[in-house]
Parts: sequence; structure tokens; C-alpha cells
Amino acid sequence: MATGSAGRSGIALTEKQRIAWLRLIRSDNVGPATFRDLINHFGSAETALVMLPELSQRGGATRAIRICSESDALRELDIANRFGARFIGIGEPDYPPALRQIDGAPPLLAVKGNLATAAKPAVGIVGSRNASISGAKFAAMIARDCGRAGYAVISGLARGIDTAAHRASIETGTIAALAGGLDQPYPPENVDLLNEICGSDGVAISEMPFGWEPRARDFPRRNRLIAGVALGVVVVEAATRSGSLITARLAGEFGRLVFAVPGSPLDPRCQGTNGLLKDGAMITTGSGDVIEALAPLSRIDLFSPPLAEEPGEDPNKPLLLPPDDNERARIVDALGPTPVEIDDIIRHTGLQASAVYLVLLELDLAGRLHRHPGGLVSLAMLD
Repeated sequence: MATGSAGRSGIALTEKQRIAWLRLIRSDNVGPATFRDLINHFGSAETALVMLPELSQRGGATRAIRICSESDALRELDIANRFGARFIGIGEPDYPPALRQIDGAPPLLAVKGNLATAAKPAVGIVGSRNASISGAKFAAMIARDCGRAGYAVISGLARGIDTAAHRASIETGTIAALAGGLDQPYPPENVDLLNEICGSDGVAISEMPFGWEPRARDFPRRNRLIAGVALGVVVVEAATRSGSLITARLAGEFGRLVFAVPGSPLDPRCQGTNGLLKDGAMITTGSGDVIEALAPLSRIDLFSPPLAEEPGEDPNKPLLLPPDDNERARIVDALGPTPVEIDDIIRHTGLQASAVYLVLLELDLAGRLHRHPGGLVSLAMLD
């Protein structure tokens, strides 16, 4: 596998850290945001793994939390190696630079193919699975021209527009974001396309475990990868309740450009794109519209990598005792079903920020906390 990391900054994980990171993100109730908070609080994934049972118990868990074993993590690493893939951490040089800047970026990505393509400035192209001939041709034209202009093209390997975009940009570099594991591409008829992508200058990425068959709720997570990797997203034909509109919404939330191709008001496949235009998306009638708008963004380093190493143990750092039962009750009482900002919880309770964050971690690991976009949290209502 080509890595192409020369000239890109970042901090490589040791193999011991990589195993611990994989174990942590594969454990129950640990998503990207929880992973980040655990690392920030405890200094390393290894320490966080040791503390998971105690944290979930203090949070009110009714059963023991499942922690990914070292043998399971090693088994997945072995599967990835035999599949020709590897895992890259968020602070490593080969991690897509724009993706690491979004809220809830995956701590680890499974990748296969030419990783230099994942580091290029990218444009997302998405749209209807039931694409028209003209829609597929237009998507292919945009992908081909953007590829020739130096951009990687990222899409979701779906039928229709996604397939057209991938095929048109194989020679210049395309990125396939998968909803399931790298070994479980969907739809099945695009297995050959995926192999062609990974065998050329393209790359496939996924945050899901090997062997994971994609379910309906996994596709918005995949759409988040597309929106996070790309500088801008082009939507070509999308119905009003299309997954492509989720990608466009996420792109807007991440500060990316959103392009929409206008279509006939009589075609249901164009109702979503026409709606995007009403909401302020950039009208796109040719490749030049996309390339011209993206040019200023790709000329500067908008996504310089943050230092994302494990902070480690600080012997001079004072030991922070966990909140007592009274403080914990005050934090829980401040929560409800309505999402609130964590800063508001800190102000409302008058407690130290470290105490509030620790209790939220406890509730999260116990399955009693909901995390919402924008860093908002709410209490899960248990039966």
C-alpha cells in the first residue's frame, strides 16, 4: 500500500497505542466525542480502558460495560493486514487533514489504497441512486474535470451519481467512503468498482469494524465522512428526503461549500437540489463553477494538523478526586431531555469544569447521556 506521507506533519502512534485506541473505540458507549474526552482526561487510551468499568458504574449503569479485549483488537488488526488495509489515527500524517477538524471526527480510520489521495484537497459529489442519464453524465463531467484540476473526488460508492463520480475520477484519484466495514461494501454490485479504486490511485475509508454489514443508520455516519473530507460538496439530483441532503447539511455545518445542480421542477429527483438552491447553495451549471469557488480554499493550508498525541501522565499535575454524590446529583439534576451546552451546566451548578466533564463521561458510558450536534448534551430518559 502506498502511504505518501512524506512532507505531511503528524505524530505516529506506536503499535501499543494503536491497539489501545482500537480497543477503546470498539468498547461499548465510546463514540468519537467520548473517546476524545477520555483521552483528554486520563492522558492515554490504556488508562481510560482501566477506568471504564468504574466510570460506567458511577454513572448508573445497570450492567457491566463491554470492553473490547486485546485479543479482539489484535484479531481485527490481523484481518485488516490480510485485507491490505491499516488503521490510521487522527493525529497521524496520513489522516485526511480536513476530516480531523470536524466535531466528532473518527479517532481511527480503516483505509485501503493510496493514502496520498486522502491527503489531497477533495470535492464531494453525491446524488440520486436512481440517477437519470443526464445526471450521471453531468456528475462524471464534474468529477473528471475536478480530478484534472488536482482534486480528489470523494463519494459513497452508492448506485447512480456516486458510481458515475467514482468511475470518472479513478485515474486522478477517488475516495470511497463506506458505511460498513471495508470488507462489506454496499451495494454488492460495486465490489469490482471498489477493487478498481483501491488498486489504482484511489483509497477506501471506513470507521466501522471489519465484518460490519451496513444498516440504514450507518449511512448518515458515512455521509459525515464525505462532508468532512471534502472542501465542498456537489449535489446532483436528490429527492426531498434524500441521504444526499444529509451530506449537504453536514457540509454546511462543517463550514464547507455546498453546490447544487438545478433541475426540472417536474422531476422528483431534482426537488432536493432545487430546494438547496433556495436555501443558498451555490448554483452549479458546469465544472468551472466548482473549480473556481474551491480554488481559494485549496491554495492555503486551512487544515494544519493539531497536535493529537496522547498527553500522557503528568507527575506534577494535582490528583483530581471524582465528584462526591452531592455534586454528581447537582449535575444530573441540571440535565433533562432538552439539549443544553456544557458551559451552561458549569455555570448553573457552579462546579469545576473538570468535575462536570467527568460526570458527563460517567453518564455517557452508562448509556444515560445523549450527545447532540454542536456539543450539546441531554439526559437519556430510561424506562
